[in-house]
Amino acid sequence: MLDKLSGIEARFKQIDSELLEVGGNYQRAAELNKERIDLEPVVEKAREYRQAMKNLDEARAMLESEEDAELHALAEADIQSLEPKIEALESEIKALLIPKDVRDEKNVFVEIRAGTGGDEAALFAADLFRMYTRYADLQGWKTEIISENAIGIGGYKEVIFEIKGKGAFSKLKYESGVHRVQRVPSTESSGRIHTSTATVAVLAEVDEVEIDIPVSDIEVEVFKAGGAGGQNVQKNSTAIRITHKPTGMVVVCQDERSQLQNKLRAMSILRARLYEMEDEKRRSEEEADRRSQVGTGERSEKIRTYNWPQNRVTDHRIGVSSYNLPGVMAGDIDQFIEELSTRDEAGRLAASGVGDDED
Repeated sequence: MLDKLSGIEARFKQIDSELLEVGGNYQRAAELNKERIDLEPVVEKAREYRQAMKNLDEARAMLESEEDAELHALAEADIQSLEPKIEALESEIKALLIPKDVRDEKNVFVEIRAGTGGDEAALFAADLFRMYTRYADLQGWKTEIISENAIGIGGYKEVIFEIKGKGAFSKLKYESGVHRVQRVPSTESSGRIHTSTATVAVLAEVDEVEIDIPVSDIEVEVFKAGGAGGQNVQKNSTAIRITHKPTGMVVVCQDERSQLQNKLRAMSILRARLYEMEDEKRRSEEEADRRSQVGTGERSEKIRTYNWPQNRVTDHRIGVSSYNLPGVMAGDIDQFIEELSTRDEAGRLAASGVGDDED
């Protein structure tokens, strides 16, 4: 860890020198300032850590050499206060050294699709949609539906929506995967428990400069937007369907009022999907055992189970259960997100090698 800190401190000093020589190159100055801002918290903690270590060494030396009882007691008191302080500083520095996900502060697109289970799966997809919109409300975020394919009984075959808020991706990125529900459907006369699934994909919003999509790679179709059963069909063709030719990926957007707005929103979703696809490919190459973000929707694949008869929600990735299912469905999912985040940070810390070397 000390070697890494030395390298960061050296780079910090180098940036200060470069800033003095940058002259009128404002773009370079902005780049250097951004890097300096990113490094400054680490440098400040590193300096505090080194000073505390120096003070500890001096206190230990005094304890060994000093015969005066009063000074001996002072040295012992310093050691007792410095050791936990140094331990806390080490933890803080290790957290700061964890590689950051550049997408964490982004808004997100959430795609929910009914999986195995017919109408019951579609109803569960609607339950998940409400759960995430309520969670967003609790965070003070804004939610906006982009497209939906509803069924007549209040469910969704598919619903895509955007959540806008600081740090939305950092929280919701752990929700991607297959969610499973176990309950007695309202249409089930014999009281038999059914198992159904829905898939969730959480995609970070991607800036246009991050993903360049050539015009030749897309096919844009315009059609009339309409509600379920052909109701509320607009007279003007404002809905947009974009097909990405190289991948066959299709994005439909019809909830905006104008054709241009729908096209811009559809392109945003396409960029997010392509970015996620490339990032997933990279992660798969680096971590051969990492699962794909969204599975097939089969019952055997699951990240979380919502069991109505037992009033229980279990996240299978971390082995954590909540026995307050109504609360979870009302958006109280922080207990899962916080534990997933903690374990993810621990994994990235181990992968970065921070703390592996002896100080």
